[in-house]
Amino acid sequence: MGMEGDFIKINKWLLPLGWLYGCVVQVRNCLFEMGVLKSESFTTPVISVGNITVGGTGKTPHIEYLIRLLEKSAKVAVLSRGYKRKSKGFHVANEHSTAEDIGDEPYQMKQKFPEVTIAVEKKRAKGIKLLLQHDPQPDVILLDDAFQHRYVKPGINILLVDYHRLIIYDKMLPAGRMREPLSGKNRADIIIVTKCPKNLTPMDYRVVTKAMDLFPYQELYFSTLSYGKLMPLFPEAAQTQLAEKASDLTGLKAQNCLLLTGIASPRQMIEDLKPHVASLHPLTFPDHHSFTPQDIERINTEFNQLAEPKCIVTTEKDAARIKHIDGLSEAVRTHLFVLPLEIEFMLEQTDKFNQKIINYVRKNSRNSILVKRKDDNKPQDSHHSGDRPRTISFRNN
Repeated sequence: MGMEGDFIKINKWLLPLGWLYGCVVQVRNCLFEMGVLKSESFTTPVISVGNITVGGTGKTPHIEYLIRLLEKSAKVAVLSRGYKRKSKGFHVANEHSTAEDIGDEPYQMKQKFPEVTIAVEKKRAKGIKLLLQHDPQPDVILLDDAFQHRYVKPGINILLVDYHRLIIYDKMLPAGRMREPLSGKNRADIIIVTKCPKNLTPMDYRVVTKAMDLFPYQELYFSTLSYGKLMPLFPEAAQTQLAEKASDLTGLKAQNCLLLTGIASPRQMIEDLKPHVASLHPLTFPDHHSFTPQDIERINTEFNQLAEPKCIVTTEKDAARIKHIDGLSEAVRTHLFVLPLEIEFMLEQTDKFNQKIINYVRKNSRNSILVKRKDDNKPQDSHHSGDRPRTISFRNN
């Protein structure tokens, strides 16, 4: 099964520094547990999605899954830090916002969900307060990458763990990729093992479940990547015949494919694409990479060297940056496609997860359609119960 994955490389000589870093984080966590440092709760439902490792665990596809689940019945807002953006402070995305203004992932989400409020603010508690003054006022706020941001106490804390870099085998920074000790997972209400191979056996699930060693109040889910239809990044330049063929992965079977990624963990994507193409040539850059003129030259050269027929595929996250850079050759522009990433739950867990999220929002939001539908069947007097303080902890629900 290879659970430990190719991405967990422990620098053993740095373990003493990792131990020191872990001590510092533990002290900080203890200060929050003791109430010396304050975590703020909100009466509006807040769902946090994050991880305790450096690098990608699939946060954006999981946030987008939650948006799709909730947007028809509630006013959804997403609050992100806006990693590597050029702007400062609180910023609500609009149709003119760029990836430089708000960051790669918020830009990607705004392009896909123009009706959803997407905001960025490094200080999440401040960002939530400003969102609650925003019109329209959200019924539910999704916090992107906020598991370590303990100044906010979310109603549901979702922890994502990459199947190929399971935290049980990892070590603290700088020796490994952990941002806090393994005990940090105990704060999670829901843990999702992400990027799972589609052919996991029942034994594989049991081994991971036992190894994760969760508490009874925690729920474990498994998700896998699924892929949407390929779209040309430059439709005006795209070869019509290739674009029609490549609308889904089956159309790539004769193609020699250059896979261009600037994401933290491309392994599962590489494994998933290999069976669909004649040959796959991964060209990988670091997460959130800013492409330099030298990088563009390398992309042009590597694509030029591929045998015909050929195409180049990239992620939505990378496309947000690539779209606005100069220097791509005409051959690259006409053959460049974006592959949308989505997630699917495994083990028939979809309904269970969906219901858990919907029930939490329904019980704690006074404005959403979910609640109005429920309240329509109640006597008018029952609305006064909303004046009482409400517990919004997921565990109590």
